[in-house]
Amino acid sequence: MLAEMRIQGLGVIDEAVLELHPGFTVVTGETGAGKTMVVTGLHLLSGGRSDASKVRAGSAKAVVEGRFTEISGEQALRILSDSGAETDEDGSVIAVRSVGADGRSRAHLGGRSVPVGVLGKLSEQLLAVHGQNDQLRLLRPAEQRAVLDRFAGEDVAEPLADYRKTRQEWLSVARELEERRSRSRELAQQADLLRHGLAEIEAVDPAPGEDVELTEQVKRLAAVDELRDTATAALIAVTGASDGDPDVPGALGLLAEARRRLGSAEDATLRELEPRVSEAAVLLDEVGRELTAYLDTLDADPERLEAILARQAELKKLTRKYAADVDGVLAWAEDARARLAGMDTSEEALEELAARRDALAEELAGHAARLSAARRTAAAELGKQITTELSSLAMGQAALEVTVRGKQTDATDPLALTVDGQTVTAGPDGVDEIELLLRAHAKAPALPVHKAASGGELSRVMLAIEVVLAHTDTVQTLVFDEVDAGVGGRAAVEIGRRLARLARTHQVLVVTHLPQVAAFADRHLMVDKGLSDGVTRSGVRTLDDEERVTELARMLAGLDDTETGRAHAEELLNSAKEFKATMGDKAGSRVLE
Repeated sequence: MLAEMRIQGLGVIDEAVLELHPGFTVVTGETGAGKTMVVTGLHLLSGGRSDASKVRAGSAKAVVEGRFTEISGEQALRILSDSGAETDEDGSVIAVRSVGADGRSRAHLGGRSVPVGVLGKLSEQLLAVHGQNDQLRLLRPAEQRAVLDRFAGEDVAEPLADYRKTRQEWLSVARELEERRSRSRELAQQADLLRHGLAEIEAVDPAPGEDVELTEQVKRLAAVDELRDTATAALIAVTGASDGDPDVPGALGLLAEARRRLGSAEDATLRELEPRVSEAAVLLDEVGRELTAYLDTLDADPERLEAILARQAELKKLTRKYAADVDGVLAWAEDARARLAGMDTSEEALEELAARRDALAEELAGHAARLSAARRTAAAELGKQITTELSSLAMGQAALEVTVRGKQTDATDPLALTVDGQTVTAGPDGVDEIELLLRAHAKAPALPVHKAASGGELSRVMLAIEVVLAHTDTVQTLVFDEVDAGVGGRAAVEIGRRLARLARTHQVLVVTHLPQVAAFADRHLMVDKGLSDGVTRSGVRTLDDEERVTELARMLAGLDDTETGRAHAEELLNSAKEFKATMGDKAGSRVLE
């Protein structure tokens, strides 16, 4: 959970420290004091997009620092390990995001510099921010489908994964079939060219590295006379002239004379050198034999040279057309064979592809049907749970329905798929259209949420959805940014109670303008602003019981300086305390270690 957050130079906030309760923390303050900067800071800490305009005027940069504790999720721990983040002795980790006045952004995690995306991945495992923008987003069909799938969990995730895998293969086969049919003439021409090239290469039948080997042989055969002279001169230097000419004794003859003289010397030191000269003689004798063998192989062979040159000419024809060397020519041939395998435009090949496409379509229809069935089952339970939540939010007669129906289409649609006798569109997320319908009372028609609900009711519907989803969410910290907008009176009290219940299982942070909601918090933070040297500065402080009464009275239409307002605020607090006392293991009993 998020134990503490520090903000510097962000918007109107000069510097502030928020110590968050493990249960229900509320943030209040006058309009323009900077409450929204708290949520902006959380978005930055979550890897959100940076904006230089949010940097406080006169500050070089804005910095948001968060301390997360009790991190236990497998994915979150893996992210920390992979990034090299270091944890404190109590297991907590510090995340930092800074945004410069020039727009440059930096992120740090556990003392290590990391890409901003790493903070985003970590925050997905640790906290979820819900705001008024989320209300608008949840009205979109795609978001409503995501809500249902998230609620259903693995029951939908598994058939959806099977559906997507089969759909990808189905589309690939269908595209290949269409391409072969539409480009049959072009592909046939390309295939002829490839077959011609393969025939040329197979006729020559080059071996890997053959061109390099032939080049060496040509060099040797072309220079046979020069090589023979060199080897003969070296052999004479080693063994002496073949005709026994005493003027050309050779190294072996000279060594023999040296051995004779050293061996007959009277001095023992000279005699000891004779074995070493003998070793040299043995080595030179071996060199002489090798030179003789080499000379035996240097017979001139004009026919062999001519044959090699002819073979080189054949290889050069291939290297001029297909690659720079023989190995490249062989690689081209291998690639050509692979391409030809995919260019079969015969009727048999097209029929085989069409059969494969139809088989995949049937398999895909089966996955789609199972996916739709899982969604319908989850939709009934989701509607039931949201309706129950609405009754706790002063909308006892309202009911929410989650409908799942196929996206109808016709056979001309390239994504058309027949599922349970209906022609539907096989989209990337299934064949279903998901819609949230609200029935204001038992006799009212079920209408799309945005048409059936007023502004305040819409806020409560969205809060009910978020509360239900929270129970399926693995994140520990939930942030609500004025989701109670447009609500007041009894409904506001019910929202406060529901958030207090939610705080029994999650850490809850709420930015609100409603005293009825703020009264149920376990910790009350207030953003206040003031003037310093003619500059507006805002900070955040934790309110004690007396200060809390004053703040709630202010929120009650500015009644902080009246006895009536204070009495009403005290009544709200007492009522909230009594309610939380009835919850048994209430969130307020949990403390940060």
